Amino acid sequence: MEYKDYYRILGIDRNASAEEIRQAYRKLAKQYHPDRNPGDKAAEEKFKEINEAYQVLSDPQKRAHYDRLGNAYSQWQASGGVGDFDWSQWFTGAPGGVRVEVRDFGDLFGGEDLFSEFFRNIFGGFGPTSHGRSRTASHTYQQPVQISLIEAYQGTEREIQSGGRKLRVRIPAGVDTGSNVRVRNGAPDGSDLYLVVEVLPDPRFERKGRDLYTDVTITVFTALLGGEVPVETPTGRLWLTIPAGTQPEQIFRLSGRGMPDVKNSALKGDLYVRVHVSIPQRLSERQRSLLQEAARIP
Repeated sequence: MEYKDYYRILGIDRNASAEEIRQAYRKLAKQYHPDRNPGDKAAEEKFKEINEAYQVLSDPQKRAHYDRLGNAYSQWQASGGVGDFDWSQWFTGAPGGVRVEVRDFGDLFGGEDLFSEFFRNIFGGFGPTSHGRSRTASHTYQQPVQISLIEAYQGTEREIQSGGRKLRVRIPAGVDTGSNVRVRNGAPDGSDLYLVVEVLPDPRFERKGRDLYTDVTITVFTALLGGEVPVETPTGRLWLTIPAGTQPEQIFRLSGRGMPDVKNSALKGDLYVRVHVSIPQRLSERQRSLLQEAARIP
């Protein structure tokens, strides 16, 4: 598979901090978001690429694997993280390397202890208890599935292929990245299948458990005098009342506007709105005169 330079995609240095990664992602995601580029297939593909890069680089463990594996990362990821990986680059001998297809690494390396040590040396702790899409001795079947944040808020359905069958699976509201959805008898051998959920980032929101954070920008005049500002929520836009004297970076809480609890969708987190105040770089003569007059008032 083709190597993707996630650092180049986000336009950041390989030593970028977590905050620099987040800022670069938010800037690009807003620029290429489908809502801002309706019908633009190139922008849609770029948006997907940006999300893919952020999913890897924002996760310390995934980023470590990516940095270690380099060109081999895409193949390792496509195999689910462990199973069916082409180990020819690690085991050489014949021209082009020897194809080693491994199902049970414990047997290959002589037991779990040696196996665990081997993987710690290469992948920094990634071992046989990993949750990749692989078949181990326990024959647990897993399949990744990606959904949007709004789908995670509402709950959604996916049609999947398993053992030649098409299955329609309901994904409950409130799931988060790493959640497992059990599909009874959904595996090819009739055992249970587990969908491993990945919730794609939404440039409008930052998620922390059941709580969501979003940003709005207001003028200095609205901050001083008060007013209303539109705020995006998972269910649509609403108007937030800004009181006079609002300070830069002040946070307002909208109770019950966050993500639902996966076990009880009636329970919802909160939506926190961070307010940024935009200072005008130029003022009209009248604005300047009024401000100067106000400044002279004791």
